Amino acid sequence: MSRWMFWALIGALILGIAVGGVVYSVATPEQATAFADGVKILSDIFLRLIKMIVAPLILTTLAVGIAHIGGGAALGRIGVRTMAWFIAASLVSLSIGLVMANVLHPGVGFDTTGLDAAKPELATGSLTFREFITHVVPTSIIDAMARNEVLQIVVFSIFLGAALQALGPQAQKVTDLLEQGAFVMLKITGYVMVLAPVAVFAAIANVVALKGLGVLTDYARLVGSFYLGVGVLWAVLIAAGFVVLKGRVFPLIAAVRDPLLIAFSTASSEAALPKLLERLERFGVANRVASFVVPLGYSFNLDGSMMYCTFAVLFIAQALGVEMTLAQQIILLLMLMVTSKGIAGVPRASLVVIAATLPTFNMPAEAIGLVLAVDAFMDMGRTATNVIGNSIASAVVAKWEGVLYDPKVDEIPLAETLDNARS
Repeated sequence: MSRWMFWALIGALILGIAVGGVVYSVATPEQATAFADGVKILSDIFLRLIKMIVAPLILTTLAVGIAHIGGGAALGRIGVRTMAWFIAASLVSLSIGLVMANVLHPGVGFDTTGLDAAKPELATGSLTFREFITHVVPTSIIDAMARNEVLQIVVFSIFLGAALQALGPQAQKVTDLLEQGAFVMLKITGYVMVLAPVAVFAAIANVVALKGLGVLTDYARLVGSFYLGVGVLWAVLIAAGFVVLKGRVFPLIAAVRDPLLIAFSTASSEAALPKLLERLERFGVANRVASFVVPLGYSFNLDGSMMYCTFAVLFIAQALGVEMTLAQQIILLLMLMVTSKGIAGVPRASLVVIAATLPTFNMPAEAIGLVLAVDAFMDMGRTATNVIGNSIASAVVAKWEGVLYDPKVDEIPLAETLDNARS
């Protein structure tokens, strides 16, 4: 997300609060309801556009990603160690999101006015493990895409990506076509996200016009609970890094403070990428490790985003009064373990993942509107966390490979530098 988008979102949030507050104060209940219904059209359009891009985005990005990293050097020692760390970090991040939501209960008592009409749909029964397993396997990829059955799309994408990787040069034209399709879908996603400030304005104005400024207390509780969870995740990631890196984990955090601030202020991991690679090299991470782990991490190791997905889904469930059993929460964790990899690197990708996940647990995708109004604030925290997670992962893998240098005492080989790699 560019700097203008960040300020546009902040401005839209403030304007939405102001307009909604004025309507709540001076309008009659009937007028306020009419205003809320009218402005809600804008956020509804945004949500429908998100649904529109889910299926083709997952299919192209995930299939191409597997085709590119499924063999050769990526299955070598560095690749295996990197993916082992990513899987462990993903499970920890997703689990922390579940635990924090269960402990803090940020959605309990949250006013869901405007979603009441959808609530009767929630009582359609719980999803059993057997139903989940059989539902995962598609009978038709066309049908799965038409109904936005994200897990079925993921299963097909995995088979497609593996087949493309196995065929190699024989299927290169298909891989190239899908890659171009992924670029197109990313561009379309960028166009959709341009409307995010309008959707934020509409979402917050709708809520404040109906419920007054007091509703901001609920949102403050949501954001505060999320950042408490982010603090716990940071502590766990740093502790895990300390096990491998010992005392160097703390200088590492200091070394990446510039890309960390860039990521936080812009809510964009990609904006911080060039500076992050530079800072990691200066810290002593070999280029062949940093240039592999960091880009791969932007697809498979978005720790902050993954924690937010489980946290947000449980928050929405609590707000809607949907009881999720332990078994369902475990299914949710496993589901997000896969689906969160399909559209990584997309601006505000967590919204797309959450919107696609909710119907699986008998919740309307429109319920994503409950977090949309303050998502920009939480996006900053989760993006900064993604940078921290990938920085620690890069240093840990470099340590395991024996190519984590100390610039104060070691002379880093020229072959391990970014400058040499770029020349």
